[in-house]
Amino acid sequence: MSIFTVSPSPHVHSGQSVPRLMYGVVIALLPALAVSVFYFGIGMIIITAVSVISCVLFEFLFQKYLLKNPSTHLDGSAALTGLLLAFCLPANLPWWMVAIGALVSIGIAKMTFGGLGNNIFNPALVGRVFLFISFPAAMTSYPKPGQWWEYMDATTGATPLGIMSESLANNMPVSEIMAGMPSNLDLFLGKMLGSAGEVAAFALLLGLVYLLWKKIISWHIPVSILLTVIIFTGALSLGNPEKYPSPLFHLLTGGLLLGAIFMATDYVTSPMTVKGMIIYGIGIGVITILIRTFGAYPEGVQFAILLMNGFTPLINKYVKPKRFGEVKHG
Repeated sequence: MSIFTVSPSPHVHSGQSVPRLMYGVVIALLPALAVSVFYFGIGMIIITAVSVISCVLFEFLFQKYLLKNPSTHLDGSAALTGLLLAFCLPANLPWWMVAIGALVSIGIAKMTFGGLGNNIFNPALVGRVFLFISFPAAMTSYPKPGQWWEYMDATTGATPLGIMSESLANNMPVSEIMAGMPSNLDLFLGKMLGSAGEVAAFALLLGLVYLLWKKIISWHIPVSILLTVIIFTGALSLGNPEKYPSPLFHLLTGGLLLGAIFMATDYVTSPMTVKGMIIYGIGIGVITILIRTFGAYPEGVQFAILLMNGFTPLINKYVKPKRFGEVKHG
């Protein structure tokens, strides 16, 4: 008698394995981590360590004492969730808030659905949004770069995206706002306030090159997101350049690159087909700019990804590859 093993997605028949894929993404994030440590010093080291250790520990505890499943806490997925969560946080966030975010990411967003392969939403983003809603003051107070030995006492301020949003709400023209902003080169190099995932554009792009080279991800989702943002914001800026910032500003500020490259491409929460990936990416790009431009929050990528995570099962259902041997009638 044949014995079949039934397991959740993803189903990949290749030389890859879950640990190899997960730790491959971790390697791709190391340049961005190095840049963030260079700018924020001990604060970034603390929140990264707390986030990664907490995620691994919580996954072990949930599986051993609640789910009573074989432990997967060392397969790289929990460590990756912790690293991505740290990239979404200010480097001066109290350590206990980081631990709460890790608990929500693993306990609610991942283990509640049964663990890796079953979760509907990106765990790190769920943890980030929970912290944002629960502790808005702490989550919107970013340390200035260069305070290497300061942690919770670091001097703080608003991100370029936050300044742009607030200034536009006060009817200031874009040209006047940009005069007080860091240059495009500084934005590209990360010389600005923000979370770790906001201050390392060039390092995140290096990570994208690595992921594509190792064939850990395909280009369809990140390119469709970024191209949608460029087209959408380019049309707005051409229509009224004093009211809408340029596409380059949107690309280099906020968590757009981190979200497009490392979070939207999560295997479990993104569509399986090329057509589905492109629809998914376009949806994320459109929703991101709608929130940034017309919404109450200066940043929208995390909400956009979570919303499209919810649509992924529908996209998979209605955007299917043709069955082998299928005969069309009529």
